[in-house]
Amino acid sequence: MSALDSFIAGLPKAELHVHHVGSASPRIVAELAARHPDSPVPTDPEALADFFTFRDFAHFIEVYLSVVDLIRDAEDVRLLTYGVARDMARQNIRYAELTVTPYSSTRRGIPDVAFVEAIEDARKAAESELGVVLRWCFDIPGEAGLEAAEETARIACDLKPEGLVSFGLGGPEVGVPRGQFKPYFDRAIAAGLHSVPHAGETTGPQTIWDALTELRAERIGHGTSATRDPALLAHLAEHRVPLEVCPTSNLATRAVADLELHPVREMVSAGVLVTINSDDPPMFGTDLNTEYAVAARLLDLDARGVAELAKNAVEASFMDEAGKARLRKEIDAYTSTWRG
Repeated sequence: MSALDSFIAGLPKAELHVHHVGSASPRIVAELAARHPDSPVPTDPEALADFFTFRDFAHFIEVYLSVVDLIRDAEDVRLLTYGVARDMARQNIRYAELTVTPYSSTRRGIPDVAFVEAIEDARKAAESELGVVLRWCFDIPGEAGLEAAEETARIACDLKPEGLVSFGLGGPEVGVPRGQFKPYFDRAIAAGLHSVPHAGETTGPQTIWDALTELRAERIGHGTSATRDPALLAHLAEHRVPLEVCPTSNLATRAVADLELHPVREMVSAGVLVTINSDDPPMFGTDLNTEYAVAARLLDLDARGVAELAKNAVEASFMDEAGKARLRKEIDAYTSTWRG
């Protein structure tokens, strides 16, 4: 481990773009697959690694949904959620906004109230036992259409768990225009939730514009194609609309052909507020520490530069001001005593 890797490992961090089911470790996935032997997901570690080797974004969605199918009751939901928090604690992640897709579970028969109770129980345990603060982004799986949007908005607005802070839109972008989801985002925003849709990962800049104008996005998930439109970059920079950048994910899903070609340098050069995230870490063979190391290399950052990148996530988060101040102070204290 290099000195910078060691610094990153100990650095207090926040993460804003990480998926609930997509954060299931191989151990948890294998455990769930063993409990549900009718699933195509293998239990053997070697076979599981091969299973998670993605050909393209469409194949990733196929694999992702097969893991979603392993979450069949509230006990599965609770086990997964607490396990994700435990993995975050090992990386010194203090705060995370976890993207959760209730529709994927409720349509498989888990009652909405039981689902919400399971994630909330795990959230409270994670904070008291692990020191990890979890908040939720309930997202619409775009490929499932307006039925999923209606269900997600209903659960978010009617049940509104204590940890829920935002409303999102994930899944494939091609053939799934953002504008059709406007009424559901309007409802969520009226209920006090923040708008954080995915946009511009596998489509062009217009998808990002649509997310901004139609869905009133406050942050953009991925935004990889933003650099193709100088006016869009200038808008994001001027209005401090953060981008949730996930480098290894973009490579794994073929959103970028090579990490060296990742547009994060152009984003930062344009003055855009960039946060670094892991997306679906075990599925992509990564974690947040690794993503920070990748970003440090791409952006030529030293330890203090990495600490500033960590503070970007704090700024872009939906923590209250007191929480932001505490985490910034912790990052500064850690950095000031670093002797790498």
